[in-house]
Amino acid sequence: MKHRLTPFVVLVSLLISNVALFAAATPSSPPNFIVIFCDDMGYADIGPFGAEGYQTPHLNRMAAEGMTFTDFHVGRAVCSPSRSAIITGSYPKRVSVNGNFSPKSKTGLNPDEITIAEVLKQQDYATACFGKWHLGHEPEFLPTSQGFDEFYGLPYSHDMWNLHPENGTRYNFPVLPLYEGTTVINPALTAEDQSAHTRILTERTVQFIAQNKDQPFFIYLPHPLPHVPLLMGPDFEGKTEHGAYGDVIEELDWSVGQILDSLDTHDLRENTLVIFTSDNGPWLRYGDHGGSAGPLREGKGTYFEGGFRVPCVVSWPGTIPSGTVNPEFAATLDLLPTFAALAEAPLSPDRIIDGQDISSLLRGEKIPDYERAFFYYQGPNLNAVRKGKWKLIFPSRYTVWEKGNGGLPGANRTVHPLPLSLFNLDTDVGETTNVADQHP
Repeated sequence: MKHRLTPFVVLVSLLISNVALFAAATPSSPPNFIVIFCDDMGYADIGPFGAEGYQTPHLNRMAAEGMTFTDFHVGRAVCSPSRSAIITGSYPKRVSVNGNFSPKSKTGLNPDEITIAEVLKQQDYATACFGKWHLGHEPEFLPTSQGFDEFYGLPYSHDMWNLHPENGTRYNFPVLPLYEGTTVINPALTAEDQSAHTRILTERTVQFIAQNKDQPFFIYLPHPLPHVPLLMGPDFEGKTEHGAYGDVIEELDWSVGQILDSLDTHDLRENTLVIFTSDNGPWLRYGDHGGSAGPLREGKGTYFEGGFRVPCVVSWPGTIPSGTVNPEFAATLDLLPTFAALAEAPLSPDRIIDGQDISSLLRGEKIPDYERAFFYYQGPNLNAVRKGKWKLIFPSRYTVWEKGNGGLPGANRTVHPLPLSLFNLDTDVGETTNVADQHP
């Protein structure tokens, strides 16, 4: 005898099936975010952007499994302002970070500003900063006062110490401290201490992933390197034909591999957005201890593309199309609004966010009308502006130092005047030909 299903039973069965399908298609938790933010790494300093003389297999893997942005910019081409931009999603000038903080600074990023960490805390993210902060070293400015649950690292650049340069006779810096939260746990770092930084920061990151694998997390990993002085672990010293700079890059690449492996171990790769980029272009005055801007003009501290345009590799398997190269304009300013959108975290209506949500770009979607109205290349003043392919640089001067001596006392330098200049970045990414007269 055949059993007939009643209409009610059929309806219940369909509802159960649909609920099961919806649950299977819905992520169990919001995505995790890891931002690996190097210091002074040039546009052409990693394999996916043409580096030579050393190997970056883990970054190559990230690019093969994810996306490279070839037109990715920072908020300013020096340390502290660039970091304020990535943390707040706003131009440095808007949040009053107009220059680098030093060991003598009594100020920092205003605690009233809203950081990525504070935005994500609204959705119960675990948050950590491991590395170089450089947004104020007084307790009220440190990461644990700005939305981060944990901080381990340096308060400012690792060359701001008594050993740089010529035993401190030029800058008269004090000894360099190491912080855990707001507590100084090593008041005077040595070169040997610093050579272990990449390894220790990586270990802390991997540990944080393991401890928070069952809840959403945000890790901000601002490596102190490859900013001079170049100090690497013994396993990497003398490893590459490129010298110390190549050794440092290979250790940073090793770090990326450790982090990706950790995500794989905990089955988190497909729910974690990993971004690898730099705070500004290469410090060219340091010669072979500085990086390469590749096809771009000049480097750190200038308003040319070599200062503002940086390498960017993004990985999120299953969401970001693998092996894609994205030529669209994007910037570190975009990370805060993008993370907020992906985590469904509200943004404060009383803040002006200069970045844009680029989550659609990450998915590889074509957006014909996606174009930032303007992008501003700022220092203490407005020095250049971009709209689409056009970049206008206002009359100014820029300094070129004799390569290889780091601009130490007595170094030769040349100051170049620059007239009002218009460049078509689609056809002249190296900013070699001023076409202002042809396009008044």
